[in-house]
Amino acid sequence: MGILSILLWTPAVGALLLALTPGQNTQVIRGIGNLFTTMVFILSCWLAYQYERHDAGVQFSEYFPLNPKFGSAYALGLDGLSMPMLVLATLLTSIAMLASLSINRRVKGYHICMLLLEFGMLGVFLAQDWAVFYIFWEVTLIPLFFLIDRWGGKRRHAASLNFVLYTMGGSVFMLISLIAVYEYVPEHVSLMSAMVHVSQNMPKDQQVWALLGFLIGFGVKMPIFPLHGWLPLAHVEAPSPVSILLSGILLKMGAYGLLRAVVMLPEAAQTLQPLLVFMALFGMIYGGLLAWRQSDLKAMVAYSSVSHMGIILLGIAALNEAGFTGAVLQMNAHGLIAGALFLLVGLLYERTHTRNIQDYSSLVQVMPRFAVFTSLTLLAAMGLPGSIGFVAELHALIGGFERWGSLMVFFSLSMLISAAYAIRTIGMLFTGPVKPHMQQIEDLRPSELIAAGILVAGIVVFGLLPAPLIELSTATLFQMNSVINPVH
Repeated sequence: MGILSILLWTPAVGALLLALTPGQNTQVIRGIGNLFTTMVFILSCWLAYQYERHDAGVQFSEYFPLNPKFGSAYALGLDGLSMPMLVLATLLTSIAMLASLSINRRVKGYHICMLLLEFGMLGVFLAQDWAVFYIFWEVTLIPLFFLIDRWGGKRRHAASLNFVLYTMGGSVFMLISLIAVYEYVPEHVSLMSAMVHVSQNMPKDQQVWALLGFLIGFGVKMPIFPLHGWLPLAHVEAPSPVSILLSGILLKMGAYGLLRAVVMLPEAAQTLQPLLVFMALFGMIYGGLLAWRQSDLKAMVAYSSVSHMGIILLGIAALNEAGFTGAVLQMNAHGLIAGALFLLVGLLYERTHTRNIQDYSSLVQVMPRFAVFTSLTLLAAMGLPGSIGFVAELHALIGGFERWGSLMVFFSLSMLISAAYAIRTIGMLFTGPVKPHMQQIEDLRPSELIAAGILVAGIVVFGLLPAPLIELSTATLFQMNSVINPVH
């Protein structure tokens, strides 16, 4: 068994071990859950250390034929696109487990679902075969449905059903596109590396239809306007640790898949470029304006995610190296920023049982550590220099400017909107007189301090020293750019 298979199946083994553990031993269950997620995170960090940055190809490959007649195989591998996402997924799952101490109903079932969700997410990023990718894509639906439906808020049943119906509807379009593309693979295999040759045989109009199917399938998950209807309700109703994974990783699965599809169908991507840039810029402004209007802190972060995913779509739509770099950096930046915000909002809600921003004021006097972390994260969300958000948005802006020039004025407008709601939130949470019922709130505890500290440290460190993160993807992104823009 290769190193990637060990990494992939460790959470599944953890879930199996939890299934055999008596349900009343909550401390043991929490310990096993945290142990397995930490092991997977350490293993992913070791892989990132071993990863050869200057090699654009797939590394640590594993291959085992599953169905020779269909051409599918259990093929795992890592490249510059999946490596940073793998580390981010394992990091955020560890932090979500740390933040799960507030879950005290059906603890065993909750931890099993979290480990199975990690198993599905890792499978998506490790798969080098579209059939395996699709299976793991669908696997993530099941534990996430139960996590929202069993441990969510008052409207959890509607939120979980909404999420599943939207995602399954999108998956149908993705599956149809995959089948259409498969018809034109020379060797009739579903390996991603073989699928790149599809564009040489597939008629252009069919490529466009196939990419539109992928855009709907992956766009629902990202989510991009107007496919975002499930997101606000799911975020608001999901338990905070689940929201960390939902915004930090599951939205990025859509962006990751779309990047793969664009490289597979470059002619269709060039044709659909005007549609992509319109959806990106409109989504950025629309999401920002809706976030600005929210008084519920969780809903605000959820709508800001629509705006930030628009930046990723803009980077992809630019179809150049700077844009792709911006998209990949923004996937990492938003994972850290949204993960930190949902963690901190969840911790605040546990203490006060309200998410209404108008119920708070001058928390800086009562919760100074919470105030520092939240302010840094909100400033990073608006793209303050010195944060990873700034580095990501700068690359996306440069990529967009190279392609469209003055159209980037709309990008600037969305940045102003995000600055407006970030500053307003900081002002309402941390300034003004201390309200009497808010005087006795406990500041961050040690375990919460570690979880929030790791995320905020990542936001700041990669903002000041982004080179290691950029170098991880450079070779792969250069190769992707050369496929889309061949030098004649």
